[in-house]
Amino acid sequence: MKILNWAAAGVALLALAACAPSTAPSASGGDDKSGTLRVWLFDEPNRAPKEKVVAEAIKEFGAANADVKVEVTYVPTTPARHEKFKGAFNDPASAPDVAEYGNTDLAEYAAAGGFADLSADLRSWPEGKDVGADLLKSATVDGKVYGLPWFIGIRALYYRTDVFEELGLKPPTTIENLTSAAREIRKKKPELYGVAVGGEYTFGALPFVWDAGGDIESLDSPEARKGVQAYTDLLSDDNCPPQTCASLTGGKTVELFASGKAAMGILGNFSRSAVDAGAAAGKYAVVPLPGAKEGAIAPAFSGGNNLGVMKSSKHRSLAVKFLQLLGGKAYQTKMYEAMGNLPTLTSARDELAAKDSFLKPFLDTVAAGTRFVPIDPAWVKIDNQKVIPTMLQKIATKQATVEQATDEAAAAVKAAFGRS
Repeated sequence: MKILNWAAAGVALLALAACAPSTAPSASGGDDKSGTLRVWLFDEPNRAPKEKVVAEAIKEFGAANADVKVEVTYVPTTPARHEKFKGAFNDPASAPDVAEYGNTDLAEYAAAGGFADLSADLRSWPEGKDVGADLLKSATVDGKVYGLPWFIGIRALYYRTDVFEELGLKPPTTIENLTSAAREIRKKKPELYGVAVGGEYTFGALPFVWDAGGDIESLDSPEARKGVQAYTDLLSDDNCPPQTCASLTGGKTVELFASGKAAMGILGNFSRSAVDAGAAAGKYAVVPLPGAKEGAIAPAFSGGNNLGVMKSSKHRSLAVKFLQLLGGKAYQTKMYEAMGNLPTLTSARDELAAKDSFLKPFLDTVAAGTRFVPIDPAWVKIDNQKVIPTMLQKIATKQATVEQATDEAAAAVKAAFGRS
C-alpha cells in the first residue's frame, strides 16, 4: 500500500449533486480588504495550547493587515457540526471566511458547494509544492482543491511505562499480547482500565477490522467480524467495563489515559498535549498499534483536518492569506510543538522527525500503510447515524451477537450508499 494511500479522489459530480442540500449557497462572496475576518476552528479536549498558537498567528496577521480584525469561534466536533456547516453554506451572514474541517467531511461539503476552489491559490503559493500529491487528495474532489491539508492524524498505542515496569510487562507486539496485558493490568490494578476503548470510538475500532482484512463496506464479512470481535472483546469487565466504556468516545479515551485511569489507550499524535497536561505526563511511551501477526502494525485511519475558505467569504484574498499563514511551515511546526499535530508539509515533518523521537511510532505506522473512509457523501450518513458505534455497543452490552450486529451494520452501510 502507498504511504498515505488516500481513497481515489475523483468523486463523480452527479453523485455529489444528488446529495447536496436543496438550497445552494446564495452568494459568491467578495474581496473586501478590511473589516472582520471570521474563522471557525475545531474545539479540543485541551484547547489552551491551540489557542496560544492561533493567537500568535492572529497577532502576526494583524501586524501586516492593520484594518482587519480576526474573530475565532471554536466549533465542537460532534455530529452537530454538519448542520452548523450546512447552515453557514446557505446563510452567508452566519458563515465564517476560513474554516477548519475534517477530511472525512470533504465529500459532503463539496456536494454542498460551500467551499471555494483553492487550486490556483495553492499552486501559486511557494509552500504549496511542499504538500505531497497523495496528501492533497484529502482535500480534492473532481480535480478541485477545497482546502489546505493542515495536519495528519495518526493513532498509535500509548502505554504507561511505570505500570508496565512494575508488572514486568513488555509493550504489546500483537493484538493477543495487547489483550492479555490489558487483562493482567486490570486484574492486578483494578483501579485502572487495562486499555481504554470506547463503544463510540470508530477510529479506535477500525484498525482491528482492517487488520483482519475487513472493510467498512463489508462489515458482515468473516474478516470484518473477526476484527470486530477482537475489539469488542476489550469492552469487558476484565478490561474496560461495558457499563461505562460502551459510551466512550475517542475524546473520552484520551481523557481516561491522560488522567491516569487507564494503562493504555489508542490515541493520536494530536493527543500529546492533552496527555502531557494530565497525570500520565512523563510516565508514558508510544508504540504502533500491533496487528494480529507478530511484528505487524494494524492499519491506522489516516485522519486529519483541512483549512478551507468559504465560497461566500467577502474577504477572499485576506482569507487565503490567513489560511496560508496558519497552514504554513512556521505555524504547522508550532502546532506540532503545542498539540502534537503531524505537519502536512514535508519539510516541516522531516525537520521535526529528525529531532523528536516521539514521531517515530506514528511515522512507522504511516509507512506500514494507512486507510481512509470512503470519499463519498454516504460516509457522512454512516457517521451521523452512528452505524459503527451502535454495532460495537450492541455487542458489548450483549444486545446482539457479533453476527447479528454486523449484519445490521452492513445493511445500514448499503442503505447509505443507496444499494439494495
